[in-house]
Amino acid sequence: MSGKATRIEIFSLRTAPMRAFQLSWIAFFVCFFAWFACAPLMPLFARDFHLSAADVANINIAAVSATILARLIIGPMCDRFGPRRVYSGLLTLGAIPVFAVAFSHDYWTFLLCRLGIGAVGASFVITQYHTSVMFAPNIVGTANATAAGLGNAGAGLAQAFVPVLLAVAMMLGFGDASAWRIALVVPGIAMLVVAVLYWRYTQDSPGGDFIALRAASATVASDKPGGWASFAAACRNYRVWMLATTYAASFGVEVFIHNIASLYYVDHFHLSLKDAGLASGIFGAIALFARALGGWMSDRFAAARGLEVRSVLLGGLIAAEGVGLLAFAYAGNAGSAIGAMIVFGLFLHMACGASYALVPFIDRQALGGVAGIVGAGGNVGAVAAGFLMKGVGDVQRTLTIMGGFVLASAVCAFAVRFSAEHKAREAELRASALAANVN
Repeated sequence: MSGKATRIEIFSLRTAPMRAFQLSWIAFFVCFFAWFACAPLMPLFARDFHLSAADVANINIAAVSATILARLIIGPMCDRFGPRRVYSGLLTLGAIPVFAVAFSHDYWTFLLCRLGIGAVGASFVITQYHTSVMFAPNIVGTANATAAGLGNAGAGLAQAFVPVLLAVAMMLGFGDASAWRIALVVPGIAMLVVAVLYWRYTQDSPGGDFIALRAASATVASDKPGGWASFAAACRNYRVWMLATTYAASFGVEVFIHNIASLYYVDHFHLSLKDAGLASGIFGAIALFARALGGWMSDRFAAARGLEVRSVLLGGLIAAEGVGLLAFAYAGNAGSAIGAMIVFGLFLHMACGASYALVPFIDRQALGGVAGIVGAGGNVGAVAAGFLMKGVGDVQRTLTIMGGFVLASAVCAFAVRFSAEHKAREAELRASALAANVN
């Protein structure tokens, strides 16, 4: 617990934990902006590339499927090389397919670019890993959820802002086919800028660089320096798979909604591309506060009732999300659909925050493996939703089936339990961090 922050100074860059907090959510933000930048322009792609409904479904699946493997790999890599190196590398390499999508000219080139861009979705795992390492048990849930909420808002901003970039490019005299290509270059540039900042101003842990600490025989976040040992340990823990399922029911649904919302509002409720983008953007904007709220509630309840109340809270939020999703599925007009989307989106984002408020307590010595598997579970849910949509062929029926799955998955959250020894050890770590009061 030495050197871990016991509180969040939201406007501070004074300490290593706060620099990691600020730059990790900013990196997450630009990665998610890049990941979802194509979503609000899908009507244009469908027209320019002559895409069928099946083609659009394949592209949406590709956009999230690559992230599954990337998240499974990224978590153990954080244990091995440290989050600073891994994040800087992901931002730099991830910018390549982001730039490449601007040069796509048909279905296949666009599909391959979306597959490559999917890897930047692994940024979430690094953000959660870095804040988990930097913050003490009394505040780590709030830190994880707040960083995730701020970063995840990049997806919502993409829905609302990319059409604005498109409009600006057209005002400057570019045609439709050139304007969207120019708009999609912006997130690639932002990723390269943040990669430099991350490398320059962050460190792996409060004690410093992982590789240097290991060379000096000092303790780092994981006692499994090979990385894959961390992954193997996480695989043997049933709690990891329970949380992976609940994350599929929360983040997986979120990704699916981001990918289909604009097209759904245009096709089903006949909104304009601009209005559909703004409506879809609301869903992502809720993450700005709702994820932090879920993490804060988890920390507060745990302070009063102990570790296991975190899983009870998560189960309740997942169940409420499922009810809201069913209401969204049966909304009869655009206004009621947006209202239902706001309600279920609130519980969904709170559930995401509560999930990663629980992750640091599953197995501290296999943090990368745990974070990677749970994060990948979210994308498995998104891919499954994409295949479901492709098989069912109807948005309302797809959302209805997904609502039923979400309700059922709440049981997995309630099933997460800890031994008396585990709870006692976590209580001791919490007391130790608060006594040190280091920030």
